[in-house]
Amino acid sequence: MKIIKLRLFNFKKFEFLEIDFKENLNVLIGDNESGKSSILLAIDLALRGSRNRIETEGLDLLFNSNSVKGFFNTNTYETLPKLKVELYFDNLGDKDDYFGRNNSLGIDHFGLSLICEPRDELSKDITEILAQGNQNFPFEYYSIEFHKFSGQPYLSFRKDFKHILLDNTLINNEYATNQYIKTLYDSHVTPSERNKHLNEYRKAKSEYRENILSEVNKKTGDYQFGIKNDKKSNLVTDLTITEENIDIQNKGKGRQCFIKTEFALQKNQNELDFVLLEEPENHLSHLNTKNLIDRINDSKNKQIFIATHSNLISSRLDLRNTILLNSNSSISIDLTNLEDSTSSFFMKAPDNNILEFILSKKVILVEGDAEFILLERFFEIVTGKKPNELDSHIISVDGTSFKRYLEISKLLSIKTAVIRDNDSNYQRNCLDRYSNYKAPNIQVFSETDNLVSTFEISMFNTNTDICNDLFLPARKTRSVQQFMLDEKAECAFEILDKKSADIKVPAYIKEAIEWLIKN
Repeated sequence: MKIIKLRLFNFKKFEFLEIDFKENLNVLIGDNESGKSSILLAIDLALRGSRNRIETEGLDLLFNSNSVKGFFNTNTYETLPKLKVELYFDNLGDKDDYFGRNNSLGIDHFGLSLICEPRDELSKDITEILAQGNQNFPFEYYSIEFHKFSGQPYLSFRKDFKHILLDNTLINNEYATNQYIKTLYDSHVTPSERNKHLNEYRKAKSEYRENILSEVNKKTGDYQFGIKNDKKSNLVTDLTITEENIDIQNKGKGRQCFIKTEFALQKNQNELDFVLLEEPENHLSHLNTKNLIDRINDSKNKQIFIATHSNLISSRLDLRNTILLNSNSSISIDLTNLEDSTSSFFMKAPDNNILEFILSKKVILVEGDAEFILLERFFEIVTGKKPNELDSHIISVDGTSFKRYLEISKLLSIKTAVIRDNDSNYQRNCLDRYSNYKAPNIQVFSETDNLVSTFEISMFNTNTDICNDLFLPARKTRSVQQFMLDEKAECAFEILDKKSADIKVPAYIKEAIEWLIKN
């Protein structure tokens, strides 16, 4: 039971979006406001099949604002936009009532739709409202319907799909916590077991009132103490989750996040079909994030959707499971075609900046701490602005990792300037090595003179007076250039700290920066 495709129409930030999902794990990444949370919400709302939930969210907040604004250019009943969420499933076996062509693609498939559209029987009232001409959008006159692709209604009380949305950004929200516990409880019990539990719990309350409170009630006269037994005070609302007999709400935020996520990811086959995780790394330490990744990798028999800002999660869960969302458009890109070796590299490599790279428009990759320390100052000297002001990012990676990043750069068209040493062989190390990565958005920059083999030598040649002034007085046996080669990061920091205003930028680095910011 897998969701293989999502289609959104006028939902939140998306006027239209189509995403093909992977069978087991889907990791949504993107900048703020790119729509990661909206995708999880769309799946959640469609699977719930609850009008009340839509009304709680607010149809005016779910509708795409651009479609609403654009409507007023015509302002007629016939051009009122519709909000639609479509979930396409793989073969649902004997659930033939989900099979049909009542979908936007017009093809026979398994699936269900959430549709919000103007109610035809109220068309006269809507027309009168629009005729007032005060840009009053008639949200209150919209119907909220859930349909299977066969055309039959999708009813929330039919538990054909079991899912949970766990938003760790709402860890202190009592309502969200209670809903989470209720969903987990419902997924672990059969209707028969639930009815038995409710009956026994109500009976226990009655026995407590009759046996325990009876003594005090003899003293109260006409007014007596009782036990609440309404829809806000029953077994499900009173349930919590404990660890070592301690209520999780008395645990720290990080532990709460971990327990809730781990509980939702349990291996039992018949509990949850779909798990939606919003920023599961929230409040977690580095070690617990790694433990969480292990739990996700071990999870079986359920499809998982994750929205994250974590480098660790996005790389360790295999970049090929990543779906990239562009904050400036309704385009999604996945990395399915990434080479096996590159995907494995980022899963096994030391903690990296891969997410920063993927989310960048323009990137300078450097291979050492010394270059990284000075690059932002170089950028300011060349452009008069900070890198972020020109949508540029500077990332330090190990020199052997350049090719791995460039493969991603080719797939995602990230403009990437590699700044590296020629290591005494410019042709082999800077040209031949990257011959398979030639692209308009990729260029490698280095000193072309093999004698100027490293960044430190280039810095010394370009800033001889500065370097001698800073480092020569303390030298007895080593030359200034050799000292800079031996103490790369320390020397770079001292140059930045004491001579920032006087620095000259090596020519090949100046060329790289100018190429990067060029439109």
